[in-house]
Amino acid sequence: MTPDPPVGGPLVATVVPDLTGLDKTFDYLVPDDLRHLVRVGSMVRVTLAGRRAGGWVVALGAGSAEVPVERLVPLSKWSGIGPTAEVLELADWAAQRWGVGRLRPFLVSASPPTMVRSLQRATTRPAPHDTPPALHRLLDGGGGVVRVTPLDDGYEAVMAASQRGCTIVIHPAHDAMLRLAARLRGAGLVVAVMPEQWARAAGGVDVVIGGRTAVWASVPATGSIVVIDEHDESLQEERSPTWHARDLGIERARRAAVPCLLVSPCPTVSALAWSGRRWVRPPVADERSSWPIVDVVDRSDEEPWRRSLLTSRLIAALRDPHRTVVCVHNTPGRARLLACRTCRSLLLCERCEAAVQQRDDGTLRCHRCGTERPPVCQACGSGALANVRPGVSRLRDDLEAAAGRPVVTVTAGPDGPDGGGSPLVGERNGIYVGTEAVLHRVREADVVAFLDFDSELLAPRYRAAEQAFVLLVRAARMLGPRSRGGRLIIQTFEPDHPAVQAALLSDPARVAAPEAVRRRDLLLPPFGALARVSGPGATEFVIRSGLAHAPDGDGVLVRAASWDELGPVLAGTPRPKGSRIRVEVDPARR
Repeated sequence: MTPDPPVGGPLVATVVPDLTGLDKTFDYLVPDDLRHLVRVGSMVRVTLAGRRAGGWVVALGAGSAEVPVERLVPLSKWSGIGPTAEVLELADWAAQRWGVGRLRPFLVSASPPTMVRSLQRATTRPAPHDTPPALHRLLDGGGGVVRVTPLDDGYEAVMAASQRGCTIVIHPAHDAMLRLAARLRGAGLVVAVMPEQWARAAGGVDVVIGGRTAVWASVPATGSIVVIDEHDESLQEERSPTWHARDLGIERARRAAVPCLLVSPCPTVSALAWSGRRWVRPPVADERSSWPIVDVVDRSDEEPWRRSLLTSRLIAALRDPHRTVVCVHNTPGRARLLACRTCRSLLLCERCEAAVQQRDDGTLRCHRCGTERPPVCQACGSGALANVRPGVSRLRDDLEAAAGRPVVTVTAGPDGPDGGGSPLVGERNGIYVGTEAVLHRVREADVVAFLDFDSELLAPRYRAAEQAFVLLVRAARMLGPRSRGGRLIIQTFEPDHPAVQAALLSDPARVAAPEAVRRRDLLLPPFGALARVSGPGATEFVIRSGLAHAPDGDGVLVRAASWDELGPVLAGTPRPKGSRIRVEVDPARR
């Protein structure tokens, strides 16, 4: 990519059209009246196949010998200022890293929400701040991991980083991000919130802050990068390409030779592997006092057929009318696992033999193939069924009976209280039950109970322990410090599991250390590279790639020794004719 146009002679712009499914670049002649406006990154309008389309200029030069300049179509219009050359180069790297080989998805994330015609430079003067010595050393060493307490909002880390120039802050939680931005402004910093204040950020400020797309912010010069709650899954794009703001932040900081701080109360194995010995942690007393009281309910001595999710400790909390209780159970519907009371057979799908689930209307449905049938045993025909693993809807009924007061169901989908999963602020002294969405939609609680925490600990995902502990951290934030008296109840058959012990002892390292050893032995990320390919033509595509692979439901998992090996192979492998392939590099839920 050429950052500046050549002096004299025809000027040719290489353009990436803003058209879904078109992964090519095209050359256009820059008219004389637009030469003073068009730069690398400029957003333009072009004529392509007889119609007008938007696009981005990714290179400027004298053109190629293949197509004479006099045959080139001129640019139709200069639309506005777009991503900087620094951001375009980062997008070029990301296209290979996430195995797609195309720039458009990244340029969409990096562009302003509305056209920007001019920039205004802000007067920036970072407020003096006494940086803690440990943070100062970390910044001098190129950055690293900052482990904080669950109640820390990252303010200290951002203030320390802001002393080194424009700081890009990536924050996964919108409301918390806005509160942090207000706090930074109160300290005298000039702050731009992405993406709404894209132009303000591009003009130059002390701090640019936003969600995951803030990592693509165009700034005059990057001074440092801070990723808040780097453990949060929402920092990863769900659509393909599945880029991760943490990994992009690390690479952008490396290219700019500036420090990168990854801030989290529960740093991931990926973050710790990158940082090596470059990390700091809070004092042990501060970390412990920031956690609520943790009650581990050991259920390992209970008989298998008497495993009710309503334990005596939970019932005592439910019956206290002065407590707000939140019950977490990641199982929507009425039942996810049923058994026959007559012959004790598990109820399976007659077509694919997967466990069937009971819906709110009582019918049984196979989640794998969609087959539905009446609620009867496939082995003996009995209608007497035992609910081995109840869903949220059934639990609501049981909780109401035990508590003697109303219970509100909260889930992320149509089972929510309003049918759409919209935000909910809990009333004091209420009871709420739901999937993990309830941890994001109820603001405060006196008790948070994980009714079946083993479903998280033992989930068939290589990140299961790490993700389970993240849920406990989220609950700890909702409950507040130990001095407030909040209680975190963990019902489990695995009381000695590292994630449970980490919460009980307020020590996140008890999860990260064994996880790192296990993943290194199994060559799982970050010590190996993993991707999932799905959709029509996925199997043929994977075979063409030559990568090690294995079936994964309706898709295929592929592996390689490193991201540098995996990404370019995925990006460079021709796709079968008529295929519609989705590539998920480092899928979050596998």
